[in-house]
Amino acid sequence: MSDAEDAHTPSEIGESDAPPVEEKPYKIIFEANKCFGAGKCAEVSGNWDLDIDTGLARPKTYFFGEDELDHNVRAAEACPAKKDQGIIHVVDRRTDEEIAPNPQGDGTLSVDW
Repeated sequence: MSDAEDAHTPSEIGESDAPPVEEKPYKIIFEANKCFGAGKCAEVSGNWDLDIDTGLARPKTYFFGEDELDHNVRAAEACPAKKDQGIIHVVDRRTDEEIAPNPQGDGTLSVDW
């Protein structure tokens, strides 16, 4: 299989319990298994906490609106995991494009399964 055939579209991930796109047009896809607890996300975004017990980050919500976009993008861009490409992915649910960190610069989902 090619990379294109193996790729997941963002709309396939975590949508079963999602609020309507009109209400919360953005979502986070978080590669929690790659988090090493640097805490950069929690420093720049009120949506992120660093769990003292596990030493790992976690979002308070996975779906959000325009008013919470900026700080979630900052969290995605600040994450140093996965060789500085980040493990917090902010996706526009309307277009299926990755907004941040978007290391390829083309809007494709940069999740490393």
